[in-house]
Amino acid sequence: MYFQTNFNMIIFFICLSFSLTFISIPTTLSQPPTCNGISISYTHNSGFQIPPTVTNSGDQPYNFQSTLTLTNAAADRLNSWRVFIGFQHREVLVSASNAVLADGTSFPANVSGGAVFAGFPVTDLKTAVETAGDFNQMQARVQLVGTQFGVAPPNASLPANMYLVNDGFLCSTPSNPANNETHVCCEKDPNAKPKDAEEEVFEARQEGDVVIMYDVLSAQETEYMAQVTISNHNPLSRLDYWRLSWDWMRDEFIYPMKGAYPSVIDTNACIFGRQGEFYKQLDFSKALNCERRPTIIDLPLDKTNDTQLGLVPFCCRNGTLLPPSMDPSKSISAFTMQVFKMPPDLNRSLLIPPQNWRINGTMSPDYQCGPPVRVSPSRLPNPSGLSADSTAVVSWQVVCNMTRTKPNIPKCCVSFSSFFNKSVVPCSTCACGCNTANTCSTSAPALLLPSEALLVPFENRTKMANDFAKDNDWTLPDPLPCADNCGVSINWHLLSDFKGGWTARLTIFNWGETSFADWFAAVELDKAMTGFEDVFSFNGSRLTGSNNTIFLHGLPGLNFLVAETNGRNPKKDPRVPGSQQSVISFTKKNIDGLNVAKGDGFPSKVYFNGLECSLPPVLPITSHGPKTTVAFGSSLFTLVLLLFLHYLI
Repeated sequence: MYFQTNFNMIIFFICLSFSLTFISIPTTLSQPPTCNGISISYTHNSGFQIPPTVTNSGDQPYNFQSTLTLTNAAADRLNSWRVFIGFQHREVLVSASNAVLADGTSFPANVSGGAVFAGFPVTDLKTAVETAGDFNQMQARVQLVGTQFGVAPPNASLPANMYLVNDGFLCSTPSNPANNETHVCCEKDPNAKPKDAEEEVFEARQEGDVVIMYDVLSAQETEYMAQVTISNHNPLSRLDYWRLSWDWMRDEFIYPMKGAYPSVIDTNACIFGRQGEFYKQLDFSKALNCERRPTIIDLPLDKTNDTQLGLVPFCCRNGTLLPPSMDPSKSISAFTMQVFKMPPDLNRSLLIPPQNWRINGTMSPDYQCGPPVRVSPSRLPNPSGLSADSTAVVSWQVVCNMTRTKPNIPKCCVSFSSFFNKSVVPCSTCACGCNTANTCSTSAPALLLPSEALLVPFENRTKMANDFAKDNDWTLPDPLPCADNCGVSINWHLLSDFKGGWTARLTIFNWGETSFADWFAAVELDKAMTGFEDVFSFNGSRLTGSNNTIFLHGLPGLNFLVAETNGRNPKKDPRVPGSQQSVISFTKKNIDGLNVAKGDGFPSKVYFNGLECSLPPVLPITSHGPKTTVAFGSSLFTLVLLLFLHYLI
């Protein structure tokens, strides 16, 4: 009896002890207790050596597995969270749970220079107050798996830096590593401009070179209607034959479309996949695409009023997006599509946009696109024609900017000439790249040319260049320099220079096989631009928002730059480039220290169709011959060009 009583007492105290333990120890956040903002922690969990085995330890690859954790301990909700992680060991990221790369890059991705992560599918972190401390809604945990180099276990690879990318936050420096972990605390910047109430719910719309809107027009349990609008906001860029792609993250598929079309019509993945099992009664012969990553292309102009494929405002431009400075109505493309959803997303209000957006075009810059960010619902023209606008159910914005990390090979080049110099400085050797060949030199400077040589293809200039060099006692390199290999060349000719002003002539030559509709060019003049007056054969104006750039494009009927064509007698005449030409006038009034002949009359940058052209390394300003020679050279160049244009007509 005594033993039984003591045993019961022991059990009672043990149970009481456990109860007190559970009551006294609260659930803790994975953050420093002093952080009253957004806590970011990075933990290196494990890693091991992977093939191949190399002798240089710095080049040995290792697997790494880490956890990135964001916890909202602030008073306000964090919408569309984005965080930068400063990787530093040539990391290649293979996967990331609950997040995507904010620049739209798909996995595997080279993140050696650091990467910005964005939340997906949960983009917002709620507060402890509105969730009663529910970590599942306050916290985002991202499991990272990838490859790194030179850090052998048990050593841990931790980021050099990390911080919240969202506006209005100040972040501490990463803490000293402890237990293979480092963390930062990001708190509201007291000097940041407060947002309006509407901006607290939705992210502010951002500017970019290309902006894509993903607007849901109507929503049902199993499907929704979406409109995609692509807007070119860059005043000097254009897209030709644009191609748009994204990743469906929830097994969605496209049924009908209007205003654009998939580059491949393929529904096999639906018929033999989950979609076919769930939608047993759906006619998949009417579906358009079931690829996880579809590619969308624009429709030709003749489909604009097609009742089945067109009749969408701003559709059917044949893939061309002009800069808004040229024609705002032609800087937008739009299309609509019906999207079918899959379980468990069969809810009218559960709408998830696609991720990893990409857009590119022919002879267009490369773009990097960020993740879709939820913004205030767009207002769209009422399809019935009423004056009242319609409001989208929900809207996301994708911002794409031109990549500037790696210079692209130019696709156009510039030659310089002047009325006081008999030599034309041609486009640089291999200005637009070179095919490796033993018959020409890729390093020898381009040969100075007589003015008439600009009118014939490069392969027909050899004799003219040789004779010109001999007449001037110039030594020719052996082998001769290679061609510029540019499809478009532009000649800037300093035409006149007098006391009150000066003039220049710009001539565009198309040596390629592709004609350019709605072409445009831009010229930057640093010191002389203040005196810009007029353009006589083009539409010309100062570029909005710029103090040193002239924007040029063709007048009605002259906005088409034709491709290279055969000469009048193809058996003996060289091929003839398409061309456009105009004179530009300037004044010298109120411009102190302007010296046109010494270089101020030549552009510092030239663009054609949004792409920067290669400039020659020298200016034709060193040789000032007698006035008779000057006048003769200028008159000869003008006469040759006039005869050339008359020949084309």
